[in-house]
Amino acid sequence: RQQKWKSSVSTQAKMPPCDFVPEKYESYPYERMQKIREQNIAPSLRTYYKKPLLLHQGHMQWLFDHEGRRYLDLFAGIVTVSVGHCHPKVTMATQKQLARLWHTTNIYMYPPIHEYAEKLTSLFPDPLKVVYLTNSGSEANDLAMFMARLHTRNFDIISLRGGYHGGSPYTLGLTSLTPYKHGVANGFGCTTTMLPDVFRGPWGGSHCRDSPVQTVRKCSCTEGACLAKDQYIEQFKDTLNTSVPKTVAGFIAEPIQGVNGAIQYPRNFLKEAYQLIRERGGLCISDEVQTGFGRTGSHFWGFQTHGVVPDIVTLAKGIGNGFPMAAVVTTKEIASSLAQNLHFNTFGGNPLACVVGAAVLDAIEKDGLQKNSEDVGTYMLLELAKLRDKFEIVGDVRGKGLMIGVEMVTDKDSRRPLPAEEINQIWEDCKDMGVLIGRGGLYSQTFRIKPPMCITKRDVDFAVEVFHTALQRHTERAA
Repeated sequence: RQQKWKSSVSTQAKMPPCDFVPEKYESYPYERMQKIREQNIAPSLRTYYKKPLLLHQGHMQWLFDHEGRRYLDLFAGIVTVSVGHCHPKVTMATQKQLARLWHTTNIYMYPPIHEYAEKLTSLFPDPLKVVYLTNSGSEANDLAMFMARLHTRNFDIISLRGGYHGGSPYTLGLTSLTPYKHGVANGFGCTTTMLPDVFRGPWGGSHCRDSPVQTVRKCSCTEGACLAKDQYIEQFKDTLNTSVPKTVAGFIAEPIQGVNGAIQYPRNFLKEAYQLIRERGGLCISDEVQTGFGRTGSHFWGFQTHGVVPDIVTLAKGIGNGFPMAAVVTTKEIASSLAQNLHFNTFGGNPLACVVGAAVLDAIEKDGLQKNSEDVGTYMLLELAKLRDKFEIVGDVRGKGLMIGVEMVTDKDSRRPLPAEEINQIWEDCKDMGVLIGRGGLYSQTFRIKPPMCITKRDVDFAVEVFHTALQRHTERAA
C-alpha cells in the first residue's frame, strides 16, 4: 500500500523569493547523464532520491536543477557549504588567487599558508596554536590518530559507537556504523564504547542535553545531578577497565554526532571522559568536521559547548565551503612528534585552499553567521518541536544551532525506528515541494538538517510548513 502512493505535489507553503537567475543548462540530457553514471562512475557513489537530482547551479542557500527548478538546501552538501553556495566574497578571493598562483607545495614559503595559519589558530584557545593542513576529514582524522600514537607511544584509541570519523582503512576502526564497514581487517587498536544517547540509549531524561529542545523521557534527577551522565560514565570506565591496556593513545568524539543524526550527550559527559583518558596518558581528539566554524551558534567550536580543551582538533567540510581542504590543529609539542621523520602532504595547505579558507573565515565574521546559526537554529528547533508534539511518528527533535536531527519512530513509547519506505516517502515529498534534507542514524531513521549558515527565519517557516505537509500526508496514507 505504501509504495503505490504517488506524490501529487501541492502545498500551501510559499517558497521565499530569490532574485538570483541561474544560467541556462547546456550540458548533456538527463538520460545521457544517467547512462554515464551507470557506466563510468563507481557504484559505491550512490545518489539520493528515486529519480536522482541533476543539479546545475547554486546560490547561497538555494540549488537549481537542470530544468531550472529551485530547492532550499537544508543539507549543504553534507554539512559542507558553510557560508552559502558560491558566496560572492569567497568566489572573488578564489578567482583572484587562481590568476596568481595555484600550487608550489609547502617546501617554499608563500603568503596564503602563513596568513591563513595565523588567522585560523587565532580562533583557538592556548595551547592549540599549530596547524597541519590536509585535503579531507578522513585524512585529518587519520593524521590525528597517527599523532596521538606517536606522541604518547601508546596504541589504543577509543571512540563512541555511532561515531563517524572517516572511510579510510585507518579511520574505519574509529567509525562505528555498520553501513560504512567493509569486510576487511581494520580497526586494530581501536575500541568503541557505549554511546551516551539520551533519547535511544538505556538512560536519558528531560534535562540532559545542551539544546533548546529536550527529550520526552521522564527524568528522576535532582538539581545539579544527572543520573544518565553518571551511568554512561560508568560504562566508559567499564571499557577502560576491560577492553584496553592501562595506558591509551587517545579518545576521539564529535561534540555532536553528525552522520548518526545529531546525537547529543548529557552535559559534562565529555568533560569527565576527557579526564579519565588523560589519567591513562591518552590525548583527547575533538572531531569538529561537522560542528566547527560557528554552526552550533553559541560557540565557534563544538568542544567549547562542553567546556573542554582537547589536545587535537580535526576540521574539514565547512572549512572551505565545499573546496576540498581539512586541518589538524594541535599543540607545538604534539605536532613536533611528526617532525622526527619526514611527513609530507603534497596538496595540504596549497595557496588556493588557504585563500578559500581565509575568505570563509571572513564571510562567517562579516555576515554574522555564528549568530545567525544560533538565532535561526533555535527558532527552527522550537518550530520542529511543535511538530513533534503534534505527530506520534516524530520521536525526537534535537540539536544546537544549525545542526539539527529529527528522529522518526513508529510511536513515542517504543521508540522503534519508522520503517524505511515510510521515511522515504516523507523525504521524497519534501524534495518534490522544494526542500532538500539529509538522512542519518543507525537505521537511516533521522532527518538531518544542517543548511548553509546563511538561511533565514523565512526559509525556516517555508521548510517547516513543507515538512508539516509531508507528515500530514503520511498520516492520511496510514489511515
